[in-house]
Amino acid sequence: MSSYLEWMLKVLRESVELAGLPEEVYDYLSKPDRVLMVKIPVRMDNGKLVVFEGYRVQHNNALGPYKGGIRFHPEVTLETDIALAMGMTLKNSLAGIPYGGGKGAVRCDPKKMSMRELEQLSRGYARAIAAIIGPEQDIPAPDVNTNPQIMAWMVDEYSKLKGYNVPAVFTAKPPELWGNPVRLYSTGYGTVIAAKAAAERWMGSFEGKTITIHGFGNAGQYAALWATRLGAKVVAVSDTSGTVYDPNGIDPELAIKVKHETGKVINYPRGNKINDPEASLYVEADILIPAAIENTITDRNAGKVRARLIAEAANGPTTPEAEKILYSRKDFIAVVPDILANAGGVIMSYLEWVENLQWWFWDEEETRQRLASIMEKNFKRTADRWEKLKEQRRDRPVTMRDAAFVLAVERVYTAMKLRGWI
Repeated sequence: MSSYLEWMLKVLRESVELAGLPEEVYDYLSKPDRVLMVKIPVRMDNGKLVVFEGYRVQHNNALGPYKGGIRFHPEVTLETDIALAMGMTLKNSLAGIPYGGGKGAVRCDPKKMSMRELEQLSRGYARAIAAIIGPEQDIPAPDVNTNPQIMAWMVDEYSKLKGYNVPAVFTAKPPELWGNPVRLYSTGYGTVIAAKAAAERWMGSFEGKTITIHGFGNAGQYAALWATRLGAKVVAVSDTSGTVYDPNGIDPELAIKVKHETGKVINYPRGNKINDPEASLYVEADILIPAAIENTITDRNAGKVRARLIAEAANGPTTPEAEKILYSRKDFIAVVPDILANAGGVIMSYLEWVENLQWWFWDEEETRQRLASIMEKNFKRTADRWEKLKEQRRDRPVTMRDAAFVLAVERVYTAMKLRGWI
């Protein structure tokens, strides 16, 4: 059993207990509905036949079709895929969208593969799982090392098998092939909307607040861009090359341009340069957005964090031990958890799916407004529940993450109960 699966099961058990639900809810949700393991033979450019191993895990569909990404990575395991599928059930539930949870993976190193090899692998995986996916059954999307081009190959392969176009079977496709342009920046944008809602609720306003961002990939770049556009001031950004700090504010468009052209944000021409990527976690700022990888803020460094509010763009960047340290600070407000803050991607996938089912497309501004509205409502519901839980459970500390998981588990439980499953 992977440590991530152990952690997910622990969180699930605690959420069931905190919500006051029957033990059988944990028993039901601790196991996936279905696990499919497949082999994908690919003739490589050197003429050698390589057989890749892939998975599709379908965890729970009480609320709707299974939904979750596909990752291509040399170290994926079935256990991790099960944990990720479980997490998607809860994330989709909290988001209030009509999806269950699923996840897929292929064990490979895409960085060592040519475009032709990647296309053959993508099409082979789509064929291998075709019998258990579909617009009303299971809707995959990109994840680690997969992208809109790979989704385009997969939706084309699935459509060939069906004999007609089926755009709604995969989401996060290129805008030119039934996708939506908002999907490109939906995770970073959604995180900023969550941070803005939190700041307005607990800090008076979002406008003028200072923000530091750890990690400058897609989520971090668009978080910087939209935070600035919505009136905040980004004072620090970092990637593996180091940290750029400028108390007068960083120009996100210039920082993104530098990152794209040189591969290193440290080449940004202004501000102070710090050769430590972690420095962005510790600068003086109102809000911290961790947008890199898991386990970024731990018991080792949580005491150095100065921000009063954290909005998680990455998955699992704050450990439970770190949260205890953060919440023990008198001036600390909350960690807006990943399951809430970074749900913009899957919510946008839902909106794209709705468009595809209808063959009706909204423009970019209208789509962005719909995404923001869902994020705002979900934040309010979670914050309200957190405050209620703190009153109800004075016997133990309750975090905003606890409230998010309780809401997610309760919605799945209610659906299963109404359907007569438990």
